[in-house]
Amino acid sequence: MFDWNRSCSYDEQQKRRFHSTARSRLKKLAAELYLPAGSYDLRSNKAGIAVAGEITLHHRRVYIKVGQFGLLSGHGILIRTCKGRQDYTGGPNHLADLTLLDDIPALAALVHAISGVGSSPRSAVSRAA
Repeated sequence: MFDWNRSCSYDEQQKRRFHSTARSRLKKLAAELYLPAGSYDLRSNKAGIAVAGEITLHHRRVYIKVGQFGLLSGHGILIRTCKGRQDYTGGPNHLADLTLLDDIPALAALVHAISGVGSSPRSAVSRAA
């Protein structure tokens, strides 16, 4: 399991793993939310040596950013609604713990509850039946 709370500051190898793992998890999140290919951007900004940077999934209705901006609190996932893929400010900020990247169905349920994007757990179960 990846250690999301190990700082990336001044640790290029940890930063590389952080970005690679977060990108992979956000791709899984997009699949869990049933986002069609091409309906979202997946960006990575490594920023400077002293910070983790951020990995962003930007859909037309939701903006999800992963970083280490709340290491002491464990928060590192920012979720907010938006109005298009050019909207970088969006609605109110909702913060979630980085460890939710290890539970993609739970993260997808939270994203759905905040934004309405994707399927609710109940409709996903009925679709699978």
